[in-house]
Amino acid sequence: VQLQASGGGLVEPGGSLRLSCAASGIIFRLSNMGWYRQAPGKQRELVARITGDGNTNYADFMKGRFTISRDNAKNMVYLQMNSLKPEDTAAYYCRAQLIGGVYWGQGTLVTVSS
Repeated sequence: VQLQASGGGLVEPGGSLRLSCAASGIIFRLSNMGWYRQAPGKQRELVARITGDGNTNYADFMKGRFTISRDNAKNMVYLQMNSLKPEDTAAYYCRAQLIGGVYWGQGTLVTVSS
């Protein structure tokens, strides 16, 4: 199983980024996918999740700023992040949850700073 996250970078407050996660080695359409983040010195926390059939849920701190989506034909999951704040700075991780277990990708670093 491989989860390859990309799209992180440096962005100014108020800016946007789109994270992508390419999955392989799993039956993607049956997998619940999620984005988590971990800021320095803090625990990893849920950002957003999406089921195989597209049902979503978000952490409260999103407040409509982030959108998770997936493309089952491409084995991809995305996180569109708008109105970014300095407190969104973190490593963002892609996660796949299957009947057989949970898999994590490597993080992609998002830095929000002027």
